[in-house]
Amino acid sequence: MNRVVVLTIKVLLWVTAVVVPCFVGMLLFFLLDKGLPVISLKLLFGDVAPVKALLLRERVFDGIFPAMAGTFLVVLLSVMWAIPMGVLSGIYVAEFAGGTVKKILDISFDVLASVPSIVIGLFGLTLAIFLHKNISHRIYPCLLISSAALAILILPYIVRTTELSIESVSLPLRLAGLSLGATKQRNLLSVILPRCSGGILSGVILATGRAAEDTAVIMLTGVVASAGIPHSLFSRFEALPFYIYYISSQYADQYELKKGFGAAIVLLIITGMLFGFAHLLKKLVARKINGFD
Repeated sequence: MNRVVVLTIKVLLWVTAVVVPCFVGMLLFFLLDKGLPVISLKLLFGDVAPVKALLLRERVFDGIFPAMAGTFLVVLLSVMWAIPMGVLSGIYVAEFAGGTVKKILDISFDVLASVPSIVIGLFGLTLAIFLHKNISHRIYPCLLISSAALAILILPYIVRTTELSIESVSLPLRLAGLSLGATKQRNLLSVILPRCSGGILSGVILATGRAAEDTAVIMLTGVVASAGIPHSLFSRFEALPFYIYYISSQYADQYELKKGFGAAIVLLIITGMLFGFAHLLKKLVARKINGFD
């Protein structure tokens, strides 16, 4: 009986190992088949010269360059919000929180991670309405509100990654600095954090990828179909995820639909670069730590 169970598990594992890459390959082949023919400078910059668009001398109306720039800006701002709060919160939960407090915080961050992104988008919209009524009538859904809402979306991922990375450091390594007379704070900064920095960096970059692909949050908090490059934190903006959603739901002909597939390929390339950068950072940090050892 045990042999039958073991054999069944092995077969399921092999089937999964074959089926999952096949589905991924089929998805990539479908996207490349539909979107690759339209990948060109015209898709990115329309009829505007690339140099003029990059130097912001001329506005791009029929290309995805403003959406690429808007995606980069909103993700950058959201990461700037989320990294300090997420890393510091993860350190506190892993190293300083007591038993009951730690359980409450763990449950809270798990619940926050499970909240649908559309709910966070509604929270951002409500925040914009509150600020418009009580702080300034010049405040509307904008780049700043979207970045804050996206920061809430990715915050629990950074917290949990930081917490798990710190807790994965072995006990002998933790006790080594303390046995030499280092304080808990000094041991944390000099021994524990350098050892788990690779995992923290990977979590940060993966959370960045999560922010780059979300549509529901930004759709309710400031993104529009045509806004150009945002000139301030209180400006509306364009973003690739919303562009893909908008063009695929309201396309006028097959070429416009293929532009949506092309934008999806560009978005996949951007997120793939982020994941590759995370892997490279992890390897570099691990190599540096091993060199110190």
